[in-house]
Amino acid sequence: MIDLGYGRWQLGDLRRASSLEWLVTNGLGGFASGTVSGMLTRREHGLLVAAPSASHGATLLLAKVAERIQIDGAWVDLDTNRWVSGAVDPIGYVHLESFGLEDGIPTWTWAIGDTRLEKRVWMEHGENTTYVEYRLAGTRAGATLQARALVNHRCVSEPTGRVDWQAKVEPAAAGLRIQAFEGATPLWLTAPGAEVRPVHDWYRGFALPLETELGRPASEDHLWAAEFTFRLAPGDRATLVASTRREAGLGGPSGVAVAAARLRRLAHQRSLLGAWQAAQRAVARSAPDWVRRLVLAADAFLIGCATTEEPNGRGVNVGYPEIAEGGREALIALPGLSLATGRPEVARSVLARLARQVDQGLLPGADNRSGDTGYDGDASLWFFQAVRSYVDATEDDAFLERVYPVLEDIGAWIERGTRLGIGVDPRDGLLRVGEGEVPLTWMDARADGVAVTPRVGKPVEINALWYNALTAAARFARRLKRPSEAYEEMARRVANHFARFWNPEAGCLYDVLDGPRGPEAALRPNQILAVSLPDSPLPAARRRAVLEACGRWLLTSHGLRSLAPCDPGYRGTCMGEPRARAWARHQGTAWTWLSPHYALAHHRVHGDQVAALAVLEPLGRLVGALAAGFLPEAADGDPPHTPRGRVAGAAAVGETLRVYHQLARFGRGAGRVGARKPKAVEVQVEVGAEP
Repeated sequence: MIDLGYGRWQLGDLRRASSLEWLVTNGLGGFASGTVSGMLTRREHGLLVAAPSASHGATLLLAKVAERIQIDGAWVDLDTNRWVSGAVDPIGYVHLESFGLEDGIPTWTWAIGDTRLEKRVWMEHGENTTYVEYRLAGTRAGATLQARALVNHRCVSEPTGRVDWQAKVEPAAAGLRIQAFEGATPLWLTAPGAEVRPVHDWYRGFALPLETELGRPASEDHLWAAEFTFRLAPGDRATLVASTRREAGLGGPSGVAVAAARLRRLAHQRSLLGAWQAAQRAVARSAPDWVRRLVLAADAFLIGCATTEEPNGRGVNVGYPEIAEGGREALIALPGLSLATGRPEVARSVLARLARQVDQGLLPGADNRSGDTGYDGDASLWFFQAVRSYVDATEDDAFLERVYPVLEDIGAWIERGTRLGIGVDPRDGLLRVGEGEVPLTWMDARADGVAVTPRVGKPVEINALWYNALTAAARFARRLKRPSEAYEEMARRVANHFARFWNPEAGCLYDVLDGPRGPEAALRPNQILAVSLPDSPLPAARRRAVLEACGRWLLTSHGLRSLAPCDPGYRGTCMGEPRARAWARHQGTAWTWLSPHYALAHHRVHGDQVAALAVLEPLGRLVGALAAGFLPEAADGDPPHTPRGRVAGAAAVGETLRVYHQLARFGRGAGRVGARKPKAVEVQVEVGAEP
């Protein structure tokens, strides 16, 4: 079944066909990605980006395959390239008849008269192996297909530029072995049944338009290392296999190994849907198609992270096309990526791995964006929420017993104070974070080395998370029949003093208290977490006021703005050179992962399931806006809210899945992962008086 289909009228527009991306992954952190047109536009595009290893980051090995087809003696180019001169040549995109996802596999069809050529790309799960399969269909006669392999060897995150190494291109079974330079990872290209010709010719000056937009080096060289020629009769298939493993694509008669690989990929996709349907029977039966797409997308972010303690350990990549594992975004995304999709064993593995990384109450960030500290100021608080979601879904008391000492240790360090100025203020029990200008919250953008929104002091969402960490700890203690009174008392104290965040002039919450410049009244979306998290420290009237303020000023179709448009510092578009993008990132950019929090908050205030689910509907239409089958990380604050940032955001996908299932379950039974409905939180608080 073809899903998310695009037709010729869309694909014939080069701008549209080159802005829509596709992505497939291998479960290890490796991936293949590109644009639907075939034109390279960013440095991370490639048909084989091998997973990070102990000595190397994710490595680009095969940049692209340039195809052309001979029909009735005439050659027709199917590839598309933009060059630094500005020229676009060839223009194969004009022959694209359709593009879509076939059971999650990107599928192209070119049409030239009555000749149709199909192309599918997928990766072997658990291997650095990409399959590129072609099928000749709808023709009165045969055709000749040529595929030119353009290779490279660099860390996918490194800047592009001129390279000039002399590769070793050597014959191998049914193909070639290519080693860019001494010590480089060998690339094996296998094409059963093809005529194989080794080549060594540099294609120089590929233009990468998105790199220009991002203010990074924007030209690239790739080595034409091989040419494969296939003689095809109608209905014939031909496959090119790119791998770091010599045996990939071999074994058995020609085509049998490839067919088996395709079936393995389809079986993997169907197993993902099967696990989801088994765990979410009541919801899955009536879920819209976009939820199904996101269930498949969720798997792309769950990657293998083997350790000595856990050889089959798992991690979370926070977004593509970058590779960055761990941190707050991983914990925000985890419940939706794993529990909502019926894969609690993955959540357990990720949480166990992260528990071993806790150091003085803190967890490391995904990519050390918080300056030189390497730590997120709130990741350990999100850890409480992820554990809570896991225990609610599974009632796995054995795991809770195992991780409870880590949670106790986090709480103890935070209470007495730990690094980076993170600690409880003994005067009011609220949590203070930061020292100097180091950004420690999720709003961690820097411009020229300076934090755009340092938010030093007592950020509102940090204290909402702190309150929920305390209520969760109390609940865990009671579950394990341990003393809970201290956590309950601390939670009561935090709830009572949380009233300090109320800003009577604005009718909503301050963003930060007790900072170097006093209370920060900027209207930001962080306050929505004080309503959307499981336990709210706010009375009902203030919950409603927060929801209304966020809905009036921050809500867009594609996320919540990071700053209200009425603020003088607001920046409504996130584009241009790096400094401009850094300033806009948390000064107006709308963040997709916050829309589900608004939807959940809406339901908690109004109790209207239909209206709350309606908040998520635009996200369903956003699936595939940048990468087919995925949700983007963010969007412009200004209409039309153009998608920005990572083309596939783990937090966006995870939170949308989590909240959709949570909202859809109301009135439909629990639909849980093999356990009874969790008991309600029992911590009682005395909230400060209304103004």
